[in-house]
Amino acid sequence: MSQKRGRWIVNLVLLLALVTFVGVSLFPLLGNVLQENQPSAVGTPAPKPTQLGVKESDLQDQAKGYELVLQREPDSKTSLRGLLEVRLQLGDLKGATDALEKLAALSPEQTEYMVLLAQAKQQLGDREAAATAYRSVLTSNPGDMNALQGLVSLLLQQKRPEAAIGLLQDTLKTATQTNQVQPGSIDTTSVQLLLGQVYINEQRFAEALTIYDEAVKTNKQDFRPVLAKAIVLQRLGKAAEAKPLFTTAVALAPPQYKDQIKQMATETPTAAAATPTPAATSTPAATPTPTSSPSVSAPAP
Repeated sequence: MSQKRGRWIVNLVLLLALVTFVGVSLFPLLGNVLQENQPSAVGTPAPKPTQLGVKESDLQDQAKGYELVLQREPDSKTSLRGLLEVRLQLGDLKGATDALEKLAALSPEQTEYMVLLAQAKQQLGDREAAATAYRSVLTSNPGDMNALQGLVSLLLQQKRPEAAIGLLQDTLKTATQTNQVQPGSIDTTSVQLLLGQVYINEQRFAEALTIYDEAVKTNKQDFRPVLAKAIVLQRLGKAAEAKPLFTTAVALAPPQYKDQIKQMATETPTAAAATPTPAATSTPAATPTPTSSPSVSAPAP
């Protein structure tokens, strides 16, 4: 049952990505699925319904069918999920949000619904509602990386980097105690990597490198902070310092990432990348983003 629900969540998030024009950072639930199976699904304009291989009229008929069932059984999760998927395929984000709200209320233990609802609210411009939804998840699950990344992204959109940094620092401060109560509830390394990215976005490179060093000390077998530091040094024009780190990252990384890391190690930074500017540091090409590079989004070995 858990595998079936997991597949449905993956399909749902992929659909949500198709009907919005955002980066992976706003849809952390995509994770490795997008990178490994859908490399071009994010960052591209939303396709029209006909591009999905289903006629719009057929989708409208399906939506009406689900709505009729929900009139009789308003709490039918199966019908709500079906309606949600159809609304997403139609590009009706508002209609999808209505279904998500009901699903989140009916299944509060499944935080994916609330995170997806927050992302949808964010896309619709209701940032206050999005923040409330993200924080509701973090109240009960402070280490939920989907909610953390979503809220950090929202705060950065609002030009509030210090609030984003404070959120992540507070999460790290309470991680030890929280993990003692509920082991494994906060992935300290992933939070450190996300904090490092925020520092980079603010051109606070020394602090980013420091947090990566702390992450390496915490988990010497995790290739992600090693790779993140290597990329930053490479972009800063310190190729000699970056080279051994790339070698270490290759040795530690799972097989599916080794070739990509080797390729990254051979890249020559452009003049703009070697001397980062505010514009350069906000792009994946200039920094190791937590959700668009294997340095952060890959599972720890």
